[in-house]
Formats: sequence, C-alpha cells, structure tokens
Amino acid sequence: MHFSRRITALTLLLLVMGAKAQVIPDKPIQITVQWDKPERTLRTSPTLQVVVMPPLERGSSIHDASFAAVKELGADYVRYVPWYPFPRFAVAELEPPKDGKTSWDFSRIDPMTLDFLHATEGHSPILNFSTIPVWFFKTSKPVVVPADPDQLFGSESQGTELLDPTCNDVAGYYARLVSWYTQGGFTDELGVRHDSGYYYRIPYWEVFNEIEAEHHFTLEQYAICYDAITGALHKVNPQMKFVGLALAFPEHDAEMIEYFLNPASHKPGTQLDMISYHFYASGEQGAENPDIWQYTFFDQADRLLAVVRYIEEIRKRLSPTTRTTLDEIGSILPGSNSVKDPHIPPIYWNASGALYAYVYIETARLGIDVVGESQLVGFPSQYPDVTMIDWATGRPNARFEVLRLLHDNFAVGDKMLHMNSFGRDIDAAAFESGSGEKKLLVVNKRNRNITLQLPPEFAHGSVTTVDVTASVTRPAAQPWSSSTLTLPPFAVTVVVAKK
Repeated sequence: MHFSRRITALTLLLLVMGAKAQVIPDKPIQITVQWDKPERTLRTSPTLQVVVMPPLERGSSIHDASFAAVKELGADYVRYVPWYPFPRFAVAELEPPKDGKTSWDFSRIDPMTLDFLHATEGHSPILNFSTIPVWFFKTSKPVVVPADPDQLFGSESQGTELLDPTCNDVAGYYARLVSWYTQGGFTDELGVRHDSGYYYRIPYWEVFNEIEAEHHFTLEQYAICYDAITGALHKVNPQMKFVGLALAFPEHDAEMIEYFLNPASHKPGTQLDMISYHFYASGEQGAENPDIWQYTFFDQADRLLAVVRYIEEIRKRLSPTTRTTLDEIGSILPGSNSVKDPHIPPIYWNASGALYAYVYIETARLGIDVVGESQLVGFPSQYPDVTMIDWATGRPNARFEVLRLLHDNFAVGDKMLHMNSFGRDIDAAAFESGSGEKKLLVVNKRNRNITLQLPPEFAHGSVTTVDVTASVTRPAAQPWSSSTLTLPPFAVTVVVAKK
C-alpha cells in the first residue's frame, strides 16, 4: 500500500473554490446507448483482497461477520495476504534450523487461513504469503519477533540480499508451506515429517508483494526467485497457476514489467499466468475534504488508466496469453494511519467506492481480467481508510456494497455497449447479458447531486443505488418508472430495464 500522488496547495485551493462556485443546478446529462454497437465482451471480474489483521482472529467481535461477508459475496480471485507487520500470522518458520530442530509453527497461521479457505470454497482465490522469513537474508543483526502476535512489527521485511542467491532455499520454504495446506503435510529440512491433514485446493499463488518496496528486489533477482518458487510449487501441485510482480508503483517500473514478461528472462517452461499491480489514490496532508476528493481521486485514477494502457501494450507484445489483475485498488487519507481512533466521515466511503467503480468500468473497457478492491478489514494503525468492513461493528460499508453491486449485476461474458460522451462528472457503462437483460451502471464522481436523462429502455424497471446510507442499510433493488434519475453525491447506481 504505497501508491500516492501529490498535489500543490494552490491546486487544492483552486479545486475547492471551483467546487464551491457550482451552485447552479446542472442540466440533466443525456445518456445514450447504441445497442447495435457492442464495444467488447466483458472479461473483468470484480473482487477484493483480505489482508491478515488482528480483527480477523477467531474470538474477535467482527470475525464471524467479516468472513460471512466474503462467503456471501462469492467472488473469484479473492486475494489473501498474510503480511509482514504481523509475522506470527504470516511466517511459518520464524527461525532457521538449529541444534537439530526446526521452528515450523502454524498454530497462529492456521485459524485465519482455514477460515479464509472455507469462506472462498468453490471459487478461485489467490494466496500470497508475501513475507519471506527474514533469516533468508543478510541482516546487520538478528531479528527477534515479539511474542504478542497482535503487536505491529516492521523488521521482518528488512534485508535486500539473499544468503542463497539461487532462491532455492526460499522456494523450499514455500513448497513446504503449500504442502501443509494441500498435501496433508511435509518433510522439513532435517527429514522430520509434519502432518496437517489438510488437502485444500489452492488454484493461484502470487509470488511476493510490492517487490520494489519490500526487500527492494532487482528485476533479475525477482525473476530468479519467481522461477525457483513457481518451479517448486508446480512439483507440489501441477495444476497451480501463478501471479507475478504485485507492483506498488507500476508507473515507475516499466523496465521491470518489460523484463518479467519477456520469456527469455526465465527458465524454459516457466509459467507466466498473470501479472499484478496496485493503485491507491491520495492527496496531501490537510486534503481530507470531499470537495477535493471529487477531483484528486479521479484525476489520479485517470493517470492509472494511462499506465494500464501502456502496460497492456507491453503484455500484448511480449506475453499475450498472460492475464492481468489489479489486486489492490483503494484510496488513502493522509494521517489516518497514525491515530488510534480516526473519525472518517461516512461520505468518504462513498467517494472511495465510486473511485473503485470508476476503475472497474474503465479497466473493463481495456479488457483487464481482475480488479480487486483493497481491503476487507483495515483498522486503526493499519490503513483504516481502506477497510470495507466497519472495524467496530463488522457491518459492510459503502466500499463493500459497491463491490457487491458490481459482482451481483455483471458477469464475464456480458456485452459492453457503445455509449455517447457524457462529460467528466459521471462515468457510465451499458451491459447486455446472455439472456438479453439490459443494465446501466452509473458512477457519480462529484460531491453533489447529478441528474441523468435515461435512455427510453430504462424508463421502467428497477434501480439499486449505493449512497451515503449504505453503511447503515444494505442497498436493495427498488421498482423504477421515470425518464430521469438523480444521483446523490458519489453514488454508484445500477438501473435494470424491464423486459
């Protein structure tokens, strides 16, 4: 979670002044769909990531509600990331073998991981145990992990030079970890058998996270590790597919993307199934204002889309069968991570949800395969502004409800239709399902009401809107009969035409 943009104080002032100057109601925006002119077949799956956090522990007040939300959603490609700030939930071998013993211990890792696997059963999750045991690296001094598993700890991510530059030792660690969950157990480095009794299916494995920020891998070193790990995991499970890169700063890493996607950079037969990268919109300290978000969030998303187009050209040229997942999409409020009880205004969740819906629409137009919202649970000290579940009540907020709206209404294989130009204040997409059902998805990118003039086919049917009330009452479809539709600030709406 490192993606951010900076804007000047003068820009902020001008944006706020411009927003406050808009007191005259806008004329309705005309929406037109050309049903005889399909743009593409939808291939984009909306989903989310689940980062390991203490509130997801069994016994937590929101544990049951959080995993129930994942199960009820029923999404594919849900990304599961045991992350380095909580190493006892993320690293299964915290110390190297010593005195004829190993330190393999899944007692803290298993409960949350099993709950995740049960919640995503029948779907295709992506697992990423991104934290490499620090003892595989050269470090200035030994690292001692706190006994309290809930204590934040950053030192498990230190080190930039592997003791074994072939990465075979690290690959062996991951092969044993995956075997624990898929093969009933494993034999450790000293020949001792560890039985789990688990035979879960793990269809996708992502190799490391934000590699240019965590351990600062060079492109050559990452390719070596990717080849070693995927080769070892392929022996454990020949059907497993792999995700590479997970870049924090894709706009800065064209060289790494070019290198990774070139088959010549890898051992013969290495699988390049999917690449991933991330995006977080943000602003400067003091920009916690919806009149600022309405411009900065979406302007930054437009820059992301330019990056996506560029990466797609590289991918199509070098490895056209490789798929793409944007598996961390969100927004960050400066300063929220440093306070114990951040008071985030309800309208923020709608602004962030609208941002995700906008990225979903525009990346769907580009043919991106997976777009993942970040993240199920954030909480004070660990990115509370990217949470999708209220960390106190366990209730899904507007960010989760936007994801649910997209997941429940649009499916891979639907047709996306050509639409007229409707300016920058909204975004919209029209879809037709295989059964002929017509749907309109509209995103209000502004902190004000916007009225639409709907196409005639949407004058009767049903409408579902995620607005500022979504964190209190789950949005539900309502009967609809009108030629105009008014969107509340940062609303995301689906209109279904009556057949």
